[in-house]
Amino acid sequence: MDAPRPPTSDDHHQQLTQLVNKLMFQFSEYYRVKSVAANQDVLSVFCARWSTTLERSLYWIAGWRPTTAFHLIYTESSIRFESRMTDILHGIRTGDLGDLSPAQFARVSELQCETVQQENVESCELLGGKFVDFDKKIEQLVKIVEKADDLRLRTLKAVVELMTPQQAAEFLIAAGQLHFGIHRCGLVRDRERQLAEK
Repeated sequence: MDAPRPPTSDDHHQQLTQLVNKLMFQFSEYYRVKSVAANQDVLSVFCARWSTTLERSLYWIAGWRPTTAFHLIYTESSIRFESRMTDILHGIRTGDLGDLSPAQFARVSELQCETVQQENVESCELLGGKFVDFDKKIEQLVKIVEKADDLRLRTLKAVVELMTPQQAAEFLIAAGQLHFGIHRCGLVRDRERQLAEK
């Protein structure tokens, strides 16, 4: 599913901007509510009942790995570039993810490096720790989940900000498709495993 692509107009541009902003606000709200839940019972955040075994196996500190966003950009950009290569080579701008500028790619690469460094810091913090007291360990775990969620949200915002509204909409649609695809695949695998156990 692609973002709608009627003829480019200021109205279309404004509509896409509003949709992207609305979705980014919903992400912010999701992480705000998740923080409240983590403060109440952080262990339940790590094993959310609605997620499948496959989804939980892919988790990085109770959620998706932020660098996944960059893999998604490179993949979607390549697919779209290849499918519209003739137009692009003839100088016809597509305005989609296959039409990222060199400056946009440079910024994506910078963000990816910054995000990898932050992921490594958070991973070390999760694996390390000097607290023996259980309550202090739980407090530390809550802080680590909040930092990881903050990195996820900052990564999404930074990626969306460097894109045009059309590109941002396509990126967010691709991210949603990836999430729901993994969820559907996980549901099938969990059902198959449950049937095999009977």
